[in-house]
Amino acid sequence: MGKSVMVVESATKAKVIQRYLGDLYEVLPSYGHVRDLAARSGSVRPDDDFSMVWEVPPSAWTQLKSINLALSGAENLIIASDPDREGEAIAWHIIEMLHQQGALRDNVFLARVVFHEITEQSIKTALQAPREIDVNLVHAYLARRALDYLIGFNISPLLWRKLPGCQSAGRVQSAALSLICDREMEIDQFKPKEYWTMEAKFDRKERISNKDVTFRGRLTHFDSNKLTQFSITSDGEARDIEGKVNSAEFQVISMKKNKVRSNPPTPYITSTLQQDAGNKLKFSASQTMKIAQKLYEGVELSNGKAVGLITYMRTDGFHISDEAVANIRSLIIERYGQNFVAQSPPKYFKKVKNAQEAHEAIRPTDIRYLPSMLAGVLDEESLKLYTLIWSRTVSCQMEPAILEKIQVDIGNADKSIMLRSASSRVEFPGYQAVFTDIVTEAGQDRDSDGSDHDLAFEVLNSLKTEDLLHLVETEVSQHHTQPPPRYSEASLVKKLEELGIGRPSTYASTLRVLQDRKYVTVKSRVLSPEFRGRMVSAFLSHHFSEVTDYSFTADMETELDNVSAGITKWKGLLGDYWTRFKSYCERTSNVHIHQVEKMLEKKFADYLFGSLPDKSRECPSCNEGTLIFKVSRFGAGYFIGCDQHPRCKYIAKTLYGNDDDDDDDEEDTPKQNTMIEEPKLLGFKSANEKILLKSGPYGIYVQLGEDRKGYPPKRRPVPYVKDMDSVTLEDALVLLQYPLTLGKHPEDGHPVELKVAKDGYSIRHGRENARVPKNMKPNGITFEKALKLLSGKNVSLSGRPKQT
Repeated sequence: MGKSVMVVESATKAKVIQRYLGDLYEVLPSYGHVRDLAARSGSVRPDDDFSMVWEVPPSAWTQLKSINLALSGAENLIIASDPDREGEAIAWHIIEMLHQQGALRDNVFLARVVFHEITEQSIKTALQAPREIDVNLVHAYLARRALDYLIGFNISPLLWRKLPGCQSAGRVQSAALSLICDREMEIDQFKPKEYWTMEAKFDRKERISNKDVTFRGRLTHFDSNKLTQFSITSDGEARDIEGKVNSAEFQVISMKKNKVRSNPPTPYITSTLQQDAGNKLKFSASQTMKIAQKLYEGVELSNGKAVGLITYMRTDGFHISDEAVANIRSLIIERYGQNFVAQSPPKYFKKVKNAQEAHEAIRPTDIRYLPSMLAGVLDEESLKLYTLIWSRTVSCQMEPAILEKIQVDIGNADKSIMLRSASSRVEFPGYQAVFTDIVTEAGQDRDSDGSDHDLAFEVLNSLKTEDLLHLVETEVSQHHTQPPPRYSEASLVKKLEELGIGRPSTYASTLRVLQDRKYVTVKSRVLSPEFRGRMVSAFLSHHFSEVTDYSFTADMETELDNVSAGITKWKGLLGDYWTRFKSYCERTSNVHIHQVEKMLEKKFADYLFGSLPDKSRECPSCNEGTLIFKVSRFGAGYFIGCDQHPRCKYIAKTLYGNDDDDDDDEEDTPKQNTMIEEPKLLGFKSANEKILLKSGPYGIYVQLGEDRKGYPPKRRPVPYVKDMDSVTLEDALVLLQYPLTLGKHPEDGHPVELKVAKDGYSIRHGRENARVPKNMKPNGITFEKALKLLSGKNVSLSGRPKQT
């Protein structure tokens, strides 16, 4: 009966729950985890029984201090973090930290409560069923966290050395990246095949009325043989068949009618919500989860009441509480009629690997919060997502839709040529009625009225067996098989779920990591692997097969579920995995970077060398070397260059530019001939010397003369310019004069030069360099001004400009 302190994860949730519980409770947010594994090597110690080093971020100390202070006069501490593995871990961390600080006195009653929706009734019901921390869930969290840490902190250093500029992806991210890259390889290797189809337009020979009774049929048999996709593979074959079809007489051979039931969809779980929001609302997975989090934590309604609008959004269970089902069924009867509600409440079960049925499906907390009632309360995106959840929840408790289908087979007299026409119409809309309900239009486009389908159905339904038909026209169409499509976020989530890889709560963050590390780009909602991502995936598949193996990753999820259920010991699981994984690391650490280059060159030969002129790998500069795939000595670039380097510095193609801006030492800068753009002839300096404008991986530059074996041409970068069309012959002639000697330094007599680089002009004196300000024109730089720039404060001892 005394004061109680409740800790939840967010400030929004705390604010809503505080209104429900009143002054006897103080509801505080933890803002998620109050500590995490220290982000440095050695935070998980396999040799010390997998002990872990935890670290409290600075912001979390403020939350811990607030909880500590609130407990000074309290009798109860209630930890009410989210009802999943991560939420259990947060509760455990909070309690561990409070114990360390001595804040949990012996007379403080400690309880863990969980609820799946933020409503007054749900919160108060949860308070009647307190429990202790579920240690099995905590152990499953610790195992997952340690596993991901060990993979990341042991693979990353190897990647940095073998593939500079690339970072490790985690256990689930690596499997997801492998899926995306494997699909890209399928697309690369795909060879399209040609095929042809034929359709014919028919009319009844004897019309009963003037109404249009034409219909279309697809050719299914020719010369008494059933046609397959590749039965007709050329224009000649198609035209020959078309001629014979045009000369034939047709009639209705047979008709078939049947009724099919279209079952309502299952209620939403995390993965299907992400898929539907992606397909129907064009939301990304992370955007969907962010909006769903707001709907779960609570909004203030127009009557001033604050309430969570949906149940917990991280779930893979299809269960809906009996009370919620009763309310949904009551609403269906009121809005649509008794015949629309399912005769008995449907039961839904998960059919994919590693399903956990612990939580309810995602549904509105109160089905009578119609989308139309929230139009002035929610922002546009939130309303669309809520509408999607509301309509799906209602439809899952409705009767199936009943479709009437008709199929008509048309043929000539001996049935050697056969065509088929089919159509359907809705006899009873069932659950589909909710999708055309005016209330749900806030989140969906209205479906077509179906009049075209109904008309086509009526035409076919009016036919009778042996009716003579008039062939109006035929149409042959050429097709080519298409490569498998790249994954969208929605289809990748679906695939991960089917394979049992990861957990619903991890999918959004998995996709975000792949994009943040520039392994994958998203354009028009399609996931395309960057070559950097393909290199990482190939490296991991070659040297760490278990990390990218789909079945292994899924089996690991099963093992982690077994830890949650108390079947498997978490440290035993880690020990088994670490023994194998450590051997992979030791073996890979001895692999030379040249072996990695050769492996990648072999795997991606078509991609790397396919765009070279005539696909020749002979070096066009020295005519002796072979073009190979190389890792830049500067550490971040990858390029196609001559294997005779450093004698020949020809670069044919740069895949990732070098971030090192070392333009000061021209002799060390690789001389490039890039394939990014064709060279542009600006003019001639003399009768035989061309002046060319080129675009390379380090920018635009001018070149005097052609590339010749053993005689690298003079090149100068074009500063401040990104548009090649703006560079003239006069500009090029001026640039080719650089570097200009302005005079000799009074202290040592060494020359003071004015240089040009891609990012502007600079003064060089020995190893000392000073940048020329952009607002200072190079033709106005005198010897005196150059000395002032060199003696200025913007010069460092290393010769590099200091950062100010």
